Amino acid sequence: MIKYLGSKRLLLDLIGDAVERVAPGPTVLDLFSGTSRVGHALKRRGFRVVANDHNAYAHALARCYVEADLDDVDRDARLLIDEFNHLPGRPGYFTETFCERSRFFQPKNGARIDAIREVIAAKGLRPDLEAVLLVSLMEAADRVDSTTGVQMAYLKQWAPRAFNDLELRMPAVLPRPAAGGCAALCRDALDAARHTAADVAYIDPPYNQHSYLGNYHVWESLVRWDKPAVYGVACKRADCRERRSVFNSRPRFDGAMLELLAEIQAPVVIVSFSNEGWLARERLEAMLRGLFFSRAHVATVAVDFRRYVGAQIGIHNPRGEKVGQVSHLRNTEYLFIAADRPVAAAVAGLSATARTGHAHDA
Repeated sequence: MIKYLGSKRLLLDLIGDAVERVAPGPTVLDLFSGTSRVGHALKRRGFRVVANDHNAYAHALARCYVEADLDDVDRDARLLIDEFNHLPGRPGYFTETFCERSRFFQPKNGARIDAIREVIAAKGLRPDLEAVLLVSLMEAADRVDSTTGVQMAYLKQWAPRAFNDLELRMPAVLPRPAAGGCAALCRDALDAARHTAADVAYIDPPYNQHSYLGNYHVWESLVRWDKPAVYGVACKRADCRERRSVFNSRPRFDGAMLELLAEIQAPVVIVSFSNEGWLARERLEAMLRGLFFSRAHVATVAVDFRRYVGAQIGIHNPRGEKVGQVSHLRNTEYLFIAADRPVAAAVAGLSATARTGHAHDA
């Protein structure tokens, strides 16, 4: 999957084990699905997953890795991927914007991305198949980019991988789970929570002021293919200035989290959070204890990690030049489990299932 700040790759076993131990039924709602790593892992375990994210690129990932079923898309997707891998490049908006005005990709790869994306748009494919092909293209582009993992900036010197040729591969689409067909939503988290009942609600909100849209604006433009006006050295979409999540605002985060929890329609709530986030452990535990008419049972699992790869590399400005200093190299990831019944015994020893490594590496 794509490189992603906030990825739960190294917490998947912990999250999956927690869900299996406390879920009273098979349906899990993932309200901030991002790359859909968590939803994909839970679908693999047999759960019926409903993945939600308001960004178009994340919705495409959820359609591919959660909603799409292998038997429905495998043959057609592989044939089209083979066709696309033989398409010659044709420079267009993507090449001009992300290879010439900025330097996220080599022009040879930008031209092939342009050509493939135009063909996908022209084919009028059904949504699940189109999502698989968009994700295949996104992941192929991710393997030849020249960034530290986010698209706030590109490297001053080309990353070695940027010289490789773009090559599409079949994403790891899963068969339909026994619990039933999964779904992908593209809604505001509050709206999705308000209208989606589940057995478990999983919440992994943004931790700070950095917008996922701003961090991954290239993927948003690639998926939407709306060829928007851009600004700045990084050629961000113009709407990055307006499309801000309330969860990226420090003054509003506490109230937004309370409002979201009040809308949850599930007897179990699991929250991923970090000690680098805007709410302290004690505050989040207090919020969760207020669930179920203030009778919620809450358990917390804490896991120590090295910080994400960007912290190891350092802080860079939009021109890819290193600026500033890294303050610390370790952080604590929390998994909060709240339910309408006791959960402490069920989740005892869960931290042993989390592997040591980077907390946020994709």
